Amino acid sequence: MNSAIPASLTAAAQEIEQLRKTIHYHSHRYYVLDNPELSDREFDHLLRRLIDIETAYPSLITPDSPSQRVGGAPADGFERVAHLTPLLSLGNAFSADELRSFDARVKSGLESTAVEYVVELKIDGLAMNLVYENGRLARGATRGDGTYGEDVTTNLRTIRAIPLVLHEEGGIPPLLEVRGEVYLPRREFDRLNKLREAANEPLMANPRNAAAGSIRQLDPRITAERGLDIFMHGLGTEEGLGVATHSAMLEKLQTLGFKINPYYRVFDTIEEVAEFCESWSEKRVDLPYDIDGLVIKVNNLASQRALGSTAKDPRWAIAYKFPAEQAATVVEDIFVRVGRTGVLTPTAILRPVRLAGSTVSRATLHNADFIEEKDIRIGDTVIVHKAGEIIPEVIAVVENRRTGSEQPFIMPAACPECEQPVVRGQGEVAHKCINPHCPALLREGLIHFVSRDAMNIDGLGPAVITSLLEAGLVTDAADLYTLKPESLAALDRMGEKSASNLVQAIAASKNAGLARALFALGIRYVGAKASAMLAQQYGNIDKLTAASAEELMTIDEIGPKIAESTASYFADPANLAYIEKLKAVGVKLTEEQKVTVSQELAGKTFVLTGTLSMPRKEAEDLIAACGGKVSSSVSKKTSYVVAGTEAGDKLNKAKALGIKVLTEEDLLAMIE
Repeated sequence: MNSAIPASLTAAAQEIEQLRKTIHYHSHRYYVLDNPELSDREFDHLLRRLIDIETAYPSLITPDSPSQRVGGAPADGFERVAHLTPLLSLGNAFSADELRSFDARVKSGLESTAVEYVVELKIDGLAMNLVYENGRLARGATRGDGTYGEDVTTNLRTIRAIPLVLHEEGGIPPLLEVRGEVYLPRREFDRLNKLREAANEPLMANPRNAAAGSIRQLDPRITAERGLDIFMHGLGTEEGLGVATHSAMLEKLQTLGFKINPYYRVFDTIEEVAEFCESWSEKRVDLPYDIDGLVIKVNNLASQRALGSTAKDPRWAIAYKFPAEQAATVVEDIFVRVGRTGVLTPTAILRPVRLAGSTVSRATLHNADFIEEKDIRIGDTVIVHKAGEIIPEVIAVVENRRTGSEQPFIMPAACPECEQPVVRGQGEVAHKCINPHCPALLREGLIHFVSRDAMNIDGLGPAVITSLLEAGLVTDAADLYTLKPESLAALDRMGEKSASNLVQAIAASKNAGLARALFALGIRYVGAKASAMLAQQYGNIDKLTAASAEELMTIDEIGPKIAESTASYFADPANLAYIEKLKAVGVKLTEEQKVTVSQELAGKTFVLTGTLSMPRKEAEDLIAACGGKVSSSVSKKTSYVVAGTEAGDKLNKAKALGIKVLTEEDLLAMIE
């Protein structure tokens, strides 16, 4: 493939068309069939080539281009759209007897003694409705109330398993409304929660909630980073698909390029259906995603139409729901863990019990109010379940099993790590150790400092950090950079080679830059994104430490909580001394800022709305290069709103606030 950009629009269009076909093909093999033919590097090279040509010829960019999967500019909100065919909910069955009752109703309605059923896994995600016109994704919407949903097409394009263009060998129908379930794989859920924990942000409760929140992000670039996936399982309105059964429809959808869950089965009797459903109550824990039951459907589509629907749900389908798996066990003790922010978290030590495929021996008790509300005592028999099939949680006490020997739990008045007083702020649920020299704060702070999104020091895990503290080799993170191989080699399970490699990894992290270093400091409310924004704004730590909370709040997306927490942190002499110590050992506390070609727009904040002739990212970079800032929302701080065609609510809000509105030509003239 030539590296030069095509010299003519015609040549560019021809190469773009070929690149898109090739990328669609390999994307389908990777994300749907899980059988790639190219290496990641080769695939990235193709995508990069496509983006380069489209950047040179922006008029050739189309919504179904693979380049659009990365997510565009943030939206003002989601438009309400009508489904071509309503998405009905499903009735529920919780036992084999209820499945038999469903079977009897179906046979009575069809006046038949023989009915074929297809059974699919019920993915625990978010129902989605996609509409394809002449083989191209036209729009996608949430289920909503079943008749109307929210248009989330831009976010859905970021999901790699959703074909933007249907496969021609499948015989493309002119109109196809197809239904599926967007979900978050467990590995992605764990990854996101680790990032949130490192940023001191609230954890997501379960994969389903995380998927729902991800698909409704106003900024599709955030959705693109969430690792969402989808399985397709049904039809709405369609023209010319030409199938007679639901199972044949699934096979047809697969031919068109959709991802279908492979575990569906067809049965002749409801007894086989019930047995199959029961078998998944145990097997489901081995899946890489969550399911909360199975869906049973009459396989014949003509029979489905004959049975029809009630006002709420179809008569030809039902959901078999797993009973929430619970277990009774005993609270043998309650211990308190101290986190890096000083918060004390009580945890129940449980008599080990098997639950949802794994052995549970601990469960978080959150805080003192949670324990008091449920009246949990040491020695109590309790009912536990896994919240979202993931996190062990105590849901109730079995009071009739109390013997009188149970002991109430009282939060300690002194920190279990440093024995200094514990405080609870007015109106807060958390008990905190406020001793800045608490060993727990130091240990947890060091674990955060070396984590992947902070200084990213490979090989320096919690066990090694604990050993370093016990040996007295470090008193803060700056001491890590003074460690010698011979000192590390003396630690348990640390040989000379490992010690040498670790010292090299620590030394390499000195050049991580200000954004990572800021995040590593563990300033309350300052996550990885805020750290990057502050680093880009100020460029070095000295300018940032001198900034007031009021000044920090003038930065887009830096709110009062982050600003006040940051200013407060740098007002503490002990923290400033720590930063000087980091400087002294060679930690880079500067960040390379984006180069500006002029200061024509310095101090001006712009909001872009509508469709511009140039790509949105190009316009944003141009403003930034001239010293201006781009915000995603209109406020009193906005200097100008640049309105393209089909401008929406942002334009109306700008007019209401009296903010000057520019055309794209006005913007370019201002810069020139």
